[in-house]
Amino acid sequence: MFSICSDDEWRLRLEHTDFNYVIPESGKGGQQSVAVGPARPHVRAQVYADAEVVGARLIAFDPGVCAADASGWTLADVIVLDCPRADARTLAALAQLDMVVAEAGKQLLVWTTADALDAVFGCLDQSGAQILLDPTPGEHVIALSVALAKVPAMRVCELTGDDRLTLLQMSEQVARIAARLDSLSAGKLLQTAGVARLESPSDSFKPETPQNDRAHRISRPPLPDPRLVRQIIAMREQRFRYFGDDLFADPAWDILLDLTAARAEHKRVSVTSLCIASNVPPTTALRWIAQMTEAGLLVRVQDDADRRRAFIAISDRAADAMARYFAELGKAAATVI
Repeated sequence: MFSICSDDEWRLRLEHTDFNYVIPESGKGGQQSVAVGPARPHVRAQVYADAEVVGARLIAFDPGVCAADASGWTLADVIVLDCPRADARTLAALAQLDMVVAEAGKQLLVWTTADALDAVFGCLDQSGAQILLDPTPGEHVIALSVALAKVPAMRVCELTGDDRLTLLQMSEQVARIAARLDSLSAGKLLQTAGVARLESPSDSFKPETPQNDRAHRISRPPLPDPRLVRQIIAMREQRFRYFGDDLFADPAWDILLDLTAARAEHKRVSVTSLCIASNVPPTTALRWIAQMTEAGLLVRVQDDADRRRAFIAISDRAADAMARYFAELGKAAATVI
């Protein structure tokens, strides 16, 4: 567990931590490294196993010493923390580490629990940390591999076939959604047999200038009635009742629908609530949220009343596209009637 506490407490934790692994001599000087301190047994076991899978060397460190000097954490390329609790000292240290890791250009992975998720998320706003909530072995090795691949001047780690396919499919799907919303918000629609069809753009999704955003907001249709969006969400969830919860998994669209309704209702959405709305496992949902934020579909919103908290909202550009999408649906429905 990561927190700032007394030397006696850290010593007790360190006594129960097994650092008797061997750092390969051949890895020194060029091999990527992963640092991990005292952690819950299953977390430590997973980190050890996956570091071996991706060919990274492990670095043991004493958090009791490094807490006083945060630069000590950045000796490795990737730092893995286990943060199952969200006490005040833990969060203060986590925020400090987030800043140091960002400045050092390193990567941060944080294991946490459902109870601590919102508080942990609020502390991680600079380093682009990956948050893991009860990840499967496959989800964790993907997260670790992605982190190592982002380290400057380092080789890209090799994933297994299934893990690589999962990551590529997710990235490509987010890119397609962003590109289609980009076309929709710009009004690039083709009419085929009375049905609206999205035109595939040649350029990838890019945020517009504030001037163009203002123009779009002025001319766009209003957001849909949130009651309608909530009804659509409820109807989508009814599929699980008859077909199970695996066949129709579509987390990106579920996330956009939930945030569209919340924006129309003038409500703020926590990362925990959004994970639930996505209808996929928490770690998978967190990866979707990160990908969609990077693509410009979602934005992080700090709580003005409590700077330790943060929420997720749909971006202006994506909200514009959703408004136009629902307007086109309304036109199509009127034509059928």
